[in-house]
Amino acid sequence: MPAGDHAPASSSSLIDQILREGARKMLAAALQAEVDAYIAAFADERDDNGRRLVVRNGYHAPRELLTGVGAIEVTAPRVNDKRIDAETGERKRFSSAILPAWCRKTPQLSEVLPLLYLHGLSSGDFIPALGQFLGSTAGLSASVITKLTETWKGEQRAFSARDLSGADYVYLWVDGIHVNIRLEEHKLCLLVMIGVRADGRKQLVALSDGYRESAESWADLLRDCKRRGMRAPVLAIGDGALGFWSALGEVFPQTRAQRCWFHKIANVLGALPKSAHPGAKKALAEIWNAEDKDHALTAVKEFEATYGAKYPKAVAKVVDDLDELLAFYDYPAEHWVHLRTTNPIESTFATVRHRTKVTKGPGSRAAGLAMTFKLIESAQKRWRAVNAPHLVALVRAGATFVKGKLVERPEESLAIEERSIAA
Repeated sequence: MPAGDHAPASSSSLIDQILREGARKMLAAALQAEVDAYIAAFADERDDNGRRLVVRNGYHAPRELLTGVGAIEVTAPRVNDKRIDAETGERKRFSSAILPAWCRKTPQLSEVLPLLYLHGLSSGDFIPALGQFLGSTAGLSASVITKLTETWKGEQRAFSARDLSGADYVYLWVDGIHVNIRLEEHKLCLLVMIGVRADGRKQLVALSDGYRESAESWADLLRDCKRRGMRAPVLAIGDGALGFWSALGEVFPQTRAQRCWFHKIANVLGALPKSAHPGAKKALAEIWNAEDKDHALTAVKEFEATYGAKYPKAVAKVVDDLDELLAFYDYPAEHWVHLRTTNPIESTFATVRHRTKVTKGPGSRAAGLAMTFKLIESAQKRWRAVNAPHLVALVRAGATFVKGKLVERPEESLAIEERSIAA
């Protein structure tokens, strides 16, 4: 075969190789710049010996990233952050907004644009920023971006008006999320509800703007969902500080409440001196991670005996909400890991909430809601069903679970409880 017959394929291969190498270098430079900026932001924070608390720490193991020009190898720089979070008592961690730990392929425009908006970029910054993400600004213009955002606003409005009679949400996570959206009223936040359907799949239920601590804001949202056909969930999980709970009692009084342990631990530690944090965290873990409810109650008594005399306010934060903190033990053991916290909401908004820079600009509530909706819609594609999804329908049907296990007959459940009390 003539040599010329190989030329087109060879040229194409060479061009792809050049593009991949260019993409790799561009991404490496962006990641390095991001780390440099992070370290510089905390350069003045030092330990008792004067050493920096935030420093470089080599590189992560190489990983393959699928891009529009093929697979490229990425070696991301690593950061050693020794600072302690005042609320949780845990080490802070650097998380790349450009290349999250879970990312194995470059994001699509439908994922990047909402993130840029929620990070505080104005519309004029979108095109150069998108060029960094996508490797090219070809086909991008202010009119294209505007048209796209208007389309997403329409999708969000349609989502908020959809019929809910065909969806049965058995479990419901709720939270009020403050993000750096350039709204007209800075005190407004996003009210988010994510549910578990009877088939075990997670799904965004509702998204609205309002006030996190306002019972009326939550009541308006719940009443709207009920009007559109939503059934009362069996169990709702959320932070105790939400105005959601009084609203829930009004709209869906039959729904049980589960307080989020992630928020509760932060509240308890906030009432304790830092020197007591390690021991208290371990004692609290004995409660929320107990073998069953009986062992959890025993751990509560031990926590009260250890800290009650010196720190009664910290202990009261657990004892006063005990029924709501331990409600999850009355459901399948396979579901406990899902029901103890509002992690599905927390993890979805993690990359957004960790950003603090806000670009001043007009902004709009409609655009903020639309962008958040698209962000969750993209994240939803990666959500996995809960463990043992077949048990969710049994929970809806009113099945009884004792020590996390299904009890076939109610009288058997009663006998188990009587033996437990006697012991």
